[in-house]
Order: sequence, then C-alpha cells, then structure tokens
Amino acid sequence: MVALTFPDGARRDYPNGITGLDVAKGISPSLAKRTVAMALDGLVTDLTDPIARDARIEFLAREDKRALELIRHDCAHVLAEAVQTLWPGTQVTIGPVIENGFYYDFQRNEPFAPEDFPAIEAKMREIIARDRPFTKEIWDRDKAKQVFRDKGELFKVELVDAIPPGETLKIYRQGDWFDFCRGPHMTSTGKIGPAFKLMRTAGAYWRGDARNPMLTRIYGTAWTTQAELDAYLKQIEEAEKRDHRRLGREMDLFHFQEEAPGSVFWHPNGWTLFRMLEDYIRRRQSAAGYLEVNAPQLMDSSLWVATGHMETFRDAMFLTQPREEDERTFVVKPMNCPGHIQIFKNGLKSYRDLPFRLTEFGKVHRFEPSGALHGLMRVRAFTQDDAHVFVTENQIAAECLAMNDLILSIYEDFGFADVSVKFSDRPEKRIGADELWDKAEAALKHTLDEVGRPWTLNKGEGAFYGPKLEYTLHDAIGREWQCGTVQVDLNMPGRLGAFYIDERSNKVTPVMVHRAMFGSLERFTGILIEHHAGHFPLWLAPLQAVIATITSDADDYAREVVAAAQRMGLRAETDLRNEKINYKVREHSLAKVPVLLVVGKKEAADRAVSIRRLGSQEQTVMPLERALGLLVDEAVAPDVRRMKQAA
Repeated sequence: MVALTFPDGARRDYPNGITGLDVAKGISPSLAKRTVAMALDGLVTDLTDPIARDARIEFLAREDKRALELIRHDCAHVLAEAVQTLWPGTQVTIGPVIENGFYYDFQRNEPFAPEDFPAIEAKMREIIARDRPFTKEIWDRDKAKQVFRDKGELFKVELVDAIPPGETLKIYRQGDWFDFCRGPHMTSTGKIGPAFKLMRTAGAYWRGDARNPMLTRIYGTAWTTQAELDAYLKQIEEAEKRDHRRLGREMDLFHFQEEAPGSVFWHPNGWTLFRMLEDYIRRRQSAAGYLEVNAPQLMDSSLWVATGHMETFRDAMFLTQPREEDERTFVVKPMNCPGHIQIFKNGLKSYRDLPFRLTEFGKVHRFEPSGALHGLMRVRAFTQDDAHVFVTENQIAAECLAMNDLILSIYEDFGFADVSVKFSDRPEKRIGADELWDKAEAALKHTLDEVGRPWTLNKGEGAFYGPKLEYTLHDAIGREWQCGTVQVDLNMPGRLGAFYIDERSNKVTPVMVHRAMFGSLERFTGILIEHHAGHFPLWLAPLQAVIATITSDADDYAREVVAAAQRMGLRAETDLRNEKINYKVREHSLAKVPVLLVVGKKEAADRAVSIRRLGSQEQTVMPLERALGLLVDEAVAPDVRRMKQAA
C-alpha cells in the first residue's frame, strides 16, 4: 500500500502502483476530467504514472500555473507532428520549453520561413482538435535506435546514444506520431487549447556547434487563455516600438560594428546620458561614504588563479598571449573585486577603518558568444557601478541593509517602483568551506527578514564565491530585468591574503560584500531607453531642449535664448535650418527631445518663447525668463532636489 496526503491534509491508503488518474476518478469523475497532470511531493509528472511510494499528491488543472510549461511542451510536440505531416522527410531534433514559449529544431533541405506559418498553424489546430491522448512507452536503447534509423531520423539516433546508461528512455505518442522525450505531458492534445502562435524562425547549428549541420529553429508561444496570448502579443508589439537599438539610432545615442563585437560606440548624446548615470551614482555613493578608486585593466593571471576565477570562470575571460620579453599571461579584467582587494591590502588596516567602502566604474570584458550579443543588453565590454565593502562579521547585516535601502531608492528615482528580490544560495561549482557559506547565507537571510519585503529563492544560483541578493525591476510594459546584486563573500579576501588588525591586535580576514546597483551601466541604459520609450524625464534627457526658429528673422534671438539656457545649466541647442517648423517638430519628436522652444518674429519682439512638449500638440507662450526658470527647476535630478530641500 501507499499513503497519499492531499492538499487539505487528508491521508488515504491505496494499492501500490495505482495511477494518479485512478485516484482522481475515485474521488470524482469531474476531477479526473479537468486534471491534466499531478505533482508528487511537488514534482510534476504524468497523470497516468503508477505511484510506488508514500507522497503528497496534488492534481493540476489546466489553469494551474505549473501546467503552463506542459501546455508549451505539448504544443512543441504538436508543431513537430504538423511539420512532418506537411513536409514528409523533415527530421526533428529537439524542442524544449523556453521563457514565454518553446521552439523546435528541424532539418530540411529548404529552410522554413514565416510564410510557412499559416499552413503549420492550421495543421496544429487540426491535431489539437483530434484530442488524441498522450501515452508513454518505455523502450530499450537498441529498439529506439533501430526505429529512428528506419524512419531516417538520424539526429534522434545520435540523441539516443547521448542518453547516459541506465537512464529510462521514454517514448510519447499522440495518435500515430511519436517522439522520445523526458516528459511529462498533459493527458491529451486537446488540453493545449487554441491560445498559441508561431513567432519566428532562426538558424541553429546542431548542438550549437558550427561544425555541425545548420537547422531551422521555429519559435512559438502558447498560453492558457486567448486573453493571455493577446496580452503577450501586445507586449511584444510594444517592446518592438521601445527597442533600444532602434531608439538609439533615432536619438543618435550609439552604434555597434563588426570590428568591435559587443562593444559600444557612444555618440555625443549617448555619452551625455551615460555620464549622467555615472554622475548620479557618484553623488549617491559619495553621500553614503564610498571611496572611488580605479584598478588596472590588465593583471597577471596568477592573481586570477588565486581568486578561483581561472578555475570557475575561464571560458568567459580574455587572456593575452605571452611575449618573448615577458613570458607572463595577463587577464583583461572580467570583474573588479581582485583589484579592490589589492587596494585594501596596500597599507595596514585596523578594525576602526571598517566598514571600508571602495567603488569603481570598472570597465570589464567578458566573452559572450556572438549569437548571444544583443545591443546594450548583452555585450562583451561593459562598465559596472561596482563596490566592495570590507567589514567585520558583526557588520555584515547593517551594511547589507544600508545597501538594500540605497539600491531601492535609486531605482525609484529612475521610475522603477515595482522591484522584486531573489535570494540565490550556493551553486554546485563553488569555492570555500560549507561553514563559511552557512554564515554568508545566514547574514543575507537576516537582511531579508529585517527588510520585510517578499522574496523568492533562486536555488543554486549564487556566485561561486558567495550567496547573493538579486534585485529585479519591472518595467513599464511588465518585463523583468535583473540588475542590482548584494553578495556576501567570506572566501576571496582570505585567498588573496587580505587582513585587518582587530581590537586584540590579531590579524583577521575581513568579510567582503560585493555590491552593484545598476549592474552594467550599458545594460541599464538600454533598460531605461525601453522603459521610458526614449521619452526621458527632463533631468535625464541627454538633449533637454531645442530652440527652433520659424523664420530666419528670429535666428539672433534663438542664439540668445540657447546661450541663456546653457548658462542656466540646460542641455540645449538651436535649429536654425531653413525648414518649415512642422518638419522641425516632427524630426525632434522622433529624436525624443523633451522640449521644443519655438521662436519667430513675434516671440523675438516680445522676448518670449512658445513651448511645445514631446507627445503634446499644445503650445504655451510665456516670457523667456519664466520659461527657462521653470525648465531649470524641472531639470533638477531627484537626489539633488532632496538635498536642496533638506538644506
């Protein structure tokens, strides 16, 4: 017998090997009908699986959040069947669930294109409407290889060979079509529902290796309801409008080119925005007691061996080749922490010097595959607003709390009020003793308890040297962006010989707390562009105002206006071109200039300006001095405004 415990706490005995479906039928036919899978001790599995041990059992309806992954997984299988039905001889490879959807890779002489989607989707709807059950069979390895070889599915034969010895080989059928798969699946194809859509195609090398055949990857999305699908498609449409790469061109902020993959060419307006972010963080950090430093870009590889980076992070690092006159290998800085430890070590430190807060706008380089590069969001060269604070064990909690408050207030200044926190504990590949990890994790959990904010566990996703808190922003269209981190490190300072003198004159290894707020300034810039759709608040806009003339008679007055604006600290320029004012308005609106000050003969005579705001058709005429005064007040950064109010 097996004892099953239900969500309401009830516990019942059943014959060993009973299926979840039979248990559900015994409770209620309607329960069995609406259930698509079950969870045993939290692990989602097929409803028809036999139950051979005592467990907590839950029945998953299609509307259960955990069933969404099953909907997408099943939809991928239906996609594969549809493609092979329409184009016999096409080989299928793998089709996993990914964020917001799924994909399947196919081998065919002629690659698939979006023009094929209507036929594929129509066939998928046919398959779903048949409502064929998903059934599972267990095959031995030789049978599986023979069947797939006979079908001409040579990629599947290779996948079978890759399965570790002793691992069960599962075959899932949906009518006559079958594939081998880890599962689980829902009870039938009909449970997928109509809320799916094929999105795009891409080329993908088999197993990600350029030496292997090129496959066609078809991406799709699937949701529980049509309303959810519609909302997602609307978000995608809005995201395309907000794409920072397109807005970066329109606003003349930056560009990329092949000679420097993953590195940003900042244009004047973009570099102004970048420096605004730097200046803002510099003010906030200075007020919080941080000391800004700068460490070398190239350091001997022996330093990175000592820290553990060479062992755990080497694939992402750029290394130099030894030269005859210097046989050493150098590493292009992938992170700032080892350099900051060297600065801490230079000169004797006492417990009275702690917390010792070092910060750097450190330029770091990390290798990212060329296919993963994505504008400012995924680069190879980026700038971190990185800080490392050396503390005693007793100071960890207070310092982490202060960091948390600083990070959250910064995000609020940039328009991100909705921020979630994740706690990432020890990864499988790590350095340091478990006792040190216990202390570090306990310190961060204490911080979370003190803050009282909701948080989720990101199991096994800590850094290799310590656990971390991850701060995730939710932007204007609901997307999530992981940015800031706080990491407690009881390993690296000791590895590099850092110590301070305590009150008993003993040498003690400090704890080092890693902290980033924007994370990557490049990526945060991209997030800001998309969050605001390029329409920045005035204090943050790289170009705050353009003084545009209606006729050349007002050119001299326009020059006078821009000079006054610049003296008052506004980032302004003139547009004296011999173009119609409507043309100028359209052009500067496309470039997302927040304020247009229009001047003509009348405005020059009255020493006034006509103010037109980005996104508005209204114009307001007011005296020049008053208009500039209002703009200057509006352009004050939020942290500076708070300081002025407090003074």
